[in-house]
Amino acid sequence: MSVSFDASYFRRYYESRGSRVYGSEEIDQLARGVTGFVQWFGCEIERVLDVGAGTGLWRAWFQEKMPLVLYRSIDVSRYACTKYGHEMRDISKWRARQKFDLIVCQGVLPYLADDACTKAIGNMAAMSRGFLYVEAITKRDLHEVCDRSRTDVRVFGRPARFYQRELGHYFEPIGCGLHHVRGGENVFYELERARSR
Repeated sequence: MSVSFDASYFRRYYESRGSRVYGSEEIDQLARGVTGFVQWFGCEIERVLDVGAGTGLWRAWFQEKMPLVLYRSIDVSRYACTKYGHEMRDISKWRARQKFDLIVCQGVLPYLADDACTKAIGNMAAMSRGFLYVEAITKRDLHEVCDRSRTDVRVFGRPARFYQRELGHYFEPIGCGLHHVRGGENVFYELERARSR
């Protein structure tokens, strides 16, 4: 599957108010929820990696709400990297030496073929010392949940069990897209964990 993450892609799905998937208002709510849960579980957020950072909405949020956080953003799109100031990196082929308290991976994994997706998850696990937030639409989501007028459906429509299995090698699911790296410092009450299927 080949999608060109060029100016027209970003205009349609992120920069145009009428057709974008998310704007700053939605990311504000999401980021408050994700960081609030991470802090609730006792984790200090000092370093954040944003994978597939796009138009930089998470960066803007961290700069305003948590300015002391060391934020790093990557993307595979030359357009996004040039316009929004990210490092040009492919998460399926790259991993940093440093570890992050929170990794955000929103809307990236469904664009990757199975092997690349598996490698991306492994790379994120190697860089995680705490939490991972993942948003990845599944085959069911494409048919039953997604607003097709605002969602790029040129993705791999995988069953949820694929992501659950691959993430499960490295992460413990907490719920609502939040995962904690296995062997990490945090412990959770049984009902705080997402139930395995």
